[in-house]
Amino acid sequence: MFKRSLLGVAVAAALSLGTAQAQVSDGIIKIGVLSDMSSLYTDLAGAGSVVAAKLAVEDSGIEKRGYKVEIVSADHQNKADVGSNIARQWYDVDKVDVIVDVPNSGVALAVNQITRDKGKAFLAVGPGSSDLTGKACSPNTVHWAYDTWMLANGTGTAITKQGGDTWFFISADYAFGAALERDTTAAVLRNGGKVVGGVKVPLNTQDFSSFLLQAQSSKAKIIGLANAGGDTTNSIKQAAEFGIVKGGQKLAGLLVFLTDIHALGLPTAQGLTFTETFYWDQNDQSRAFAKRFSALDKGIYPTMVHAGVYSSVLHYLKAVEALKSDDGTKVVTKMKEMATDDPLFGKGSIRVDGRKIHPAFLVQVKTPAESKYPWDYYKIVATIPGDQAFRPLADGGCSLVK
Repeated sequence: MFKRSLLGVAVAAALSLGTAQAQVSDGIIKIGVLSDMSSLYTDLAGAGSVVAAKLAVEDSGIEKRGYKVEIVSADHQNKADVGSNIARQWYDVDKVDVIVDVPNSGVALAVNQITRDKGKAFLAVGPGSSDLTGKACSPNTVHWAYDTWMLANGTGTAITKQGGDTWFFISADYAFGAALERDTTAAVLRNGGKVVGGVKVPLNTQDFSSFLLQAQSSKAKIIGLANAGGDTTNSIKQAAEFGIVKGGQKLAGLLVFLTDIHALGLPTAQGLTFTETFYWDQNDQSRAFAKRFSALDKGIYPTMVHAGVYSSVLHYLKAVEALKSDDGTKVVTKMKEMATDDPLFGKGSIRVDGRKIHPAFLVQVKTPAESKYPWDYYKIVATIPGDQAFRPLADGGCSLVK
């Protein structure tokens, strides 16, 4: 009798697992991490984004409940055509269900449209352009971590209010740089400042000297760096060599990551003020994650992109399990219905336009004397509540907003 009852339990469990798998296409939830694996964004995203996705799958416990999850990755090389071809190959041939990360707005906007056309899901974490929840919004895309409106609202507003009321922009010459300059200009003007000039700079530029000389000659109080990754660190290092800050002008890093500060070193980066949505040293949970993460990513501590990949994949898997389906459009709808809650961003929500809502932080880089241990780089100056950190829903021009 006892053996029969054990057999019954085993059969019931097998049937339950089979039912879970049957609702998932090909019996596998396939996650594609599309990132910059070899160029200027590789440390802030790259292989670390794959690590973050794997940790999310592990922490979700979904595989213990009968689901199979597979993670694939590729390098988009910061080229929209390369990223588009990978996305199509993944969706059409490799049966990838969701693409995550994509730290390049030009590539992300292309993947956004392909994902919509294919009825899949896109967790945009690395790209900044606020157009992803504005004129290019999609029912298949969720924009996690940060965007250009948030960066502009946080950093641009704070610096202008502190007296930095004339700006010159050095902007990356692609979708992200254009969106960040546009959104920061709006914030500066809203707060009584003015923009006196700007220059567009090709992606992955090594020599910023001519652009910095233009900024210096503009006499603007603030030189706004609408770039990211290696472009940001190169422009800050070379600005120091030109004595721009010593000459009385200030740099505004409009998108700065923890890995940028690490590359620059505190003697060069100290005093920089910018906006983030995650810092590894916030609390016990973020510190525990950072310890696990760094052990798997060459000792690098997690950026807000890495945190966003972890958080978004965790929530995606919760939605798949709740639906018992990996249908992209339905899963994204379910993600919006469910409140978000994870160890790194805490409680939050996803709006109808796809914007993930959580607090943002105005941070300042510590001096070398203030830093007490490795990667101890930030002071949190102010917390911006989620409902203030991101663009008001009605202002984005998203067609999903009724």
